[in-house]
Amino acid sequence: MSWNNDDDYQYVPVAERRERALKMMRKLRAEGEDIQPIEPFEYRGIAKSFWGKAWCRHLEKFSDYESRLPRGRTYVRNGSVCHLALEPEIAKAMVSGSEMYRLSIHIEPLDPAKWDAIKNNCKGKIGSLIELLQGKVSDEIMEVVTDRDNGLFPHPDEIRFNCDCPDWADMCKHVAAAMYGIGVRLDTAPELLFKLRGVDHEELIAVDTAIDELTTGKRSRRRRTLDTESIGSVFGVDLEEEE
Repeated sequence: MSWNNDDDYQYVPVAERRERALKMMRKLRAEGEDIQPIEPFEYRGIAKSFWGKAWCRHLEKFSDYESRLPRGRTYVRNGSVCHLALEPEIAKAMVSGSEMYRLSIHIEPLDPAKWDAIKNNCKGKIGSLIELLQGKVSDEIMEVVTDRDNGLFPHPDEIRFNCDCPDWADMCKHVAAAMYGIGVRLDTAPELLFKLRGVDHEELIAVDTAIDELTTGKRSRRRRTLDTESIGSVFGVDLEEEE
């Protein structure tokens, strides 16, 4: 597909672009907008956590994106993603190029049948929300939730982009930067993945197992409690019951 890349024809040095972006962010904040930037970083890779890395690896599996993602990595690294907010089934962003561009990424909710299958495969195997969100569960569970075709991450045909830049490509580099930005967001708030897919991550927790443990604990406590008659027989005394 033919496309026009404004940033190739009007190249703006990174430092200048960053300074413009900071001025715009200050202006928008002064106007009352909730600006949530992704700060520049220099460490290798994009994301650091299990969920953030899994998101980025998933994107890179699809040939639809392979020619557009690399420049998105550069943009997210140097702080060009000036705002990225994740809401149910949509991400809204502002990315600095030769101008400030606004974009949205619409993600379809997870198919109910797939979600039911994920829950059934995870039933009784995840002990707590902390384990789940930190990615500290078994390899078996991780394979289930990150499966390319039946896991939590969306397929390209479940994602729609909209950017107000002049680039006519299916995925412009501003969208690519925001897509990688989602991986950065999942580093600190992995529950946002479930929010994007329109499902409740708490449904994966082994509630039935937790109930069994609680009731077992109650039974154990009951066994450790002696009634008045038993105490009397042990110590050879008569105890009067209070009215």
